[in-house]
Amino acid sequence: MKAVILAGGLGTRISEESHLRPKPMIEIGEHPILWHIMKIYAHHGIHDFIICLGYRSYVIKEYFANYFLHRSDVTFDLETNQITYHAAKAEPWRVTLVETGAETMTGGRLKRVAGYLDPEETFCMTYGDGVADVDITKLIAYHKSEGREATLTAVAPPGRFGATIIKNGAVTEFVEKPAGDNGLINGGFFVLEPSVISRIAGDTIPWEREPLTGLATDGQLSAYRHTGFWQPMDTLREKTYLEQLWNNGKAPWHVWG
Repeated sequence: MKAVILAGGLGTRISEESHLRPKPMIEIGEHPILWHIMKIYAHHGIHDFIICLGYRSYVIKEYFANYFLHRSDVTFDLETNQITYHAAKAEPWRVTLVETGAETMTGGRLKRVAGYLDPEETFCMTYGDGVADVDITKLIAYHKSEGREATLTAVAPPGRFGATIIKNGAVTEFVEKPAGDNGLINGGFFVLEPSVISRIAGDTIPWEREPLTGLATDGQLSAYRHTGFWQPMDTLREKTYLEQLWNNGKAPWHVWG
């Protein structure tokens, strides 16, 4: 099975970082958040990735072109013009990088990579700026059991601010970032049938509008409820939060060994 990752947006809400590189290349710890997302899928046996590029696409291309260089000790023999990699830490991944346009919307990006998908094979899709401890294996099984064209992962959005618990006029507890108002939102981590691509008219179509609403209207959209950890990285504050979890060894999305 293949996984499509949308990695072409501008990331304007985290411009402190994204003015130099695409948002999926912003690092959590020593690795881009894109790498973290790919590791989540790889843990569940998905190693074939299609990455939709747009804004500053060359940064992502150079990262994968030099992956061994990033991950290994290396000797440069300048006299013979040879490079020797030592203890190379290769991932068993196949990564296809596709130029999908700087201004293309999320639906348009998916449509542009249709030629790299098997027209008979279910595939995964997610955004390149969020992590979760979603059980991808169970998500795929759920999608197949429901028999619909598309399945999204429904999550409760994390609270933006800490909450104060008050009883009888006295503060009794502080709760750090409680969940939202019990409403569920689209958390990405989709499982899709190739037929959904026919619902995308072109580059200007966001995946979250006509395609998704059409699927819902037609009874072809399932929701897989995820009650575990889920966190987007839309702001510098959220980036700092994810990095603190990672650096402290408390990252719930770190499901791989």
